[in-house]
Amino acid sequence: MSAADEVARRCAETMYGRDRVAGDLGMEVAGIAPGEARVRMAVTGAMVNGHGLAHGGYLFLLADSAFAYACNTHDRVTVAAAADIVFTAPAYDGDLLEAVATERTRFGRGGVYDVTVRRVSDGAVIAEFRGTSRSRDERVLGNGG
Repeated sequence: MSAADEVARRCAETMYGRDRVAGDLGMEVAGIAPGEARVRMAVTGAMVNGHGLAHGGYLFLLADSAFAYACNTHDRVTVAAAADIVFTAPAYDGDLLEAVATERTRFGRGGVYDVTVRRVSDGAVIAEFRGTSRSRDERVLGNGG
C-alpha cells in the first residue's frame, strides 16, 4: 500500500467515525483510494416515497457521501461548494446501491468529482452526480497528517 493510499484509508476511517448520517443509514465505505470512494447503502422502507420509489433525497445523500469521502482523501478538510444530480432509473425498497466517486480535477482549493450510483444486483445506473469541492486550511487527520 502506498503512502497516499494509507492517508486516504486513514482519512476515510476518521471521517466515518464522526459521520452520524452514514452510520444511521447503514452506509458502508466499500473502497477508498486517493480521489476515489465507493459507498454502499441499502434502500429501506423508511426511504421510499409515496410512489413506492427511493426518495431522491436519499439518492442524493448517498452520492454526496461518496463525493465527500473521495474529496477528503488528500488529508485536507474539503466541503461541497455545489452539486448536481440527474436521476436515470428508479430504486426500490431492498435495493443495495453503490455510489462510486471519482476525482476529475483539483485546482487551487477547488475540485470536481463525478459520482455514479448503481443498483448492485443488475448494475443499472440510478443517478449521475457531479460535485464541486472547496478545501479549507484544516487537515482531516489533525496536525499529524
